[in-house]
Amino acid sequence: MLRRTFLTATAAGATSLAAPLAFAQALPTGPMRIVVGFPPGGGTDVMARVMANKLGELWHTSVIVDNRPGAAGVIAAEYTVKQPADGTTLLMTNISNHAIAPSLYPRLGYVVERDFTPIMLVGVTPNLLICNTQEGARTLKDVIEQCRKSPGKITFGSSGAGAAQHLALELFKLRAGVDAMHVPYRGSAPMLTDLIGGQIDFSFETMTSATPQIQGGKLIAIAQTRPKRAKSFPNVPTIAESGFPGFDASTWYGLVGPAGMPAALVQKMNADMNKVLAMPEVADKLASFGAEDGGGSAARFGTFIGAELTKWAKVVKDAQVKV
Repeated sequence: MLRRTFLTATAAGATSLAAPLAFAQALPTGPMRIVVGFPPGGGTDVMARVMANKLGELWHTSVIVDNRPGAAGVIAAEYTVKQPADGTTLLMTNISNHAIAPSLYPRLGYVVERDFTPIMLVGVTPNLLICNTQEGARTLKDVIEQCRKSPGKITFGSSGAGAAQHLALELFKLRAGVDAMHVPYRGSAPMLTDLIGGQIDFSFETMTSATPQIQGGKLIAIAQTRPKRAKSFPNVPTIAESGFPGFDASTWYGLVGPAGMPAALVQKMNADMNKVLAMPEVADKLASFGAEDGGGSAARFGTFIGAELTKWAKVVKDAQVKV
């Protein structure tokens, strides 16, 4: 309905200049926020800051990152749906609060399909199975052997219960037939600190936040979780090619707003976000974190979200995940 209203209004403009002018005026004139459901330093936060910096330049306004951590992004999502649908508040959403949480939390404060306006998929990254440099495991086989020798005792950290890292672990446990202990944290940054320090054994951490620690020699990448190897980590094998065909536990990031955003505003934001992704410095930055397959239309992102909801609902059910 919103799209039809916009098209009708555009047609009534009467001149060829009316549509571009209305289109340009669709953006808010004041400061804007991108809400992030995790502390600074994690994958979602990094993605948000890359986009916020460039969008602020493009839109000639302040675009700040507003960190509201807790419940694997759910608190930030619940906050965002209560904001005005005028484009001043967006959410850098991800798999945790948008695709996994609906199957985990019986009293979630939002319905994904009803309460959000998809704008654009920013990128899809593998998770990396990582450990510190003192850990003896160097292959997926080593990790599985450890889990089988000490069932339920080998620890895997995540950024929170129900986060992407948590469900990657649950999928791994299902496919490998092992048991392990999940250790949730309040974000990736504190989890990585403990992993480096040896307080936990492993993590299926997002490539975005794990990459700096790997490049700095503090952590080791054992395997990655998309069906094909990321271009930025060509020498790290996938779990799929290591004996578990079809294994896919990707993390993804995208920008959404509250429900009811005007179609003209969504189109304008989507177009400008695609421009940002095409900037060489942004493309290089995201590629270094393994973020691929971003961009495209708002409708494409909406379809993608629907498929992810279905996929992870099955994993939650099969693994009997509780939070």
